[in-house]
Amino acid sequence: MSDKNRDAKRTARERLAVEREKQKSAEKRRRTLIVGASVVCVLGLAVVIGVIAANSGKNKGSESAGPVVAPSGAQGKDSLAIPVGKDNARSTLTVWEDVRCPACQSFEVTYRPTLHELVDSGKLRIEYHLVRLIDGNLGGTGSLRGANAAACAQDAGKFRDYHDVLYANQPKETDDAYADNDKLIELAGKVGGLDTPAFQKCVKDGTHDSWVNKANKAFQSGNFNSTPTVLLNGKNIYQDQTLTPAKLKQMVEAADRG
Repeated sequence: MSDKNRDAKRTARERLAVEREKQKSAEKRRRTLIVGASVVCVLGLAVVIGVIAANSGKNKGSESAGPVVAPSGAQGKDSLAIPVGKDNARSTLTVWEDVRCPACQSFEVTYRPTLHELVDSGKLRIEYHLVRLIDGNLGGTGSLRGANAAACAQDAGKFRDYHDVLYANQPKETDDAYADNDKLIELAGKVGGLDTPAFQKCVKDGTHDSWVNKANKAFQSGNFNSTPTVLLNGKNIYQDQTLTPAKLKQMVEAADRG
């Protein structure tokens, strides 16, 4: 065989090898694209399912067809405030809270000893408004269920203690644990005399759901945009970055002295 023929065959083999490599590369890219497209579809489906679930959570329990039943002793416009303290106290602290709200928990933990002291001494009266801001932001019904349970505790004359228990045991903001009525009833066991058949029925029936929704609408129409919103004698004080428990105590005691 001549050198010319050998060179021609070698060149043909090399071209064939190159072509095979190209085909392998093309096939590899094709498989990668198919797998990638499949992953994108799955992820896209997961996103869609997640959005649907979140929106479903937001809507669930957002409105109640039942009558508006205010808890025992509720006061103020439309009976939307749960009062703690004596009616003749010279200062009134109005608090808009969400039991799922971590900022509300921070406020309660920081200010609770001072608030209890001022209320017990007759110098301060607190009006609690329970809303469901986190349900709207993150979905779920924990804010609604927890607020209803707190209102049920008010019916039993145990609001303050149960309110404190809810914040002491508050789950992470993204954990809708308070949507579980059994969890709320379990926590009632931490308050002496609260876990009764009447309380359990009130929680499970959602007796005060419509009342909570009405309070939430009042919160929105009041142009409040965050929880907690804390007003002392009508003035928003919690937005003051210099506010401390000691400063709040001074303000209340000064008002009490007249």
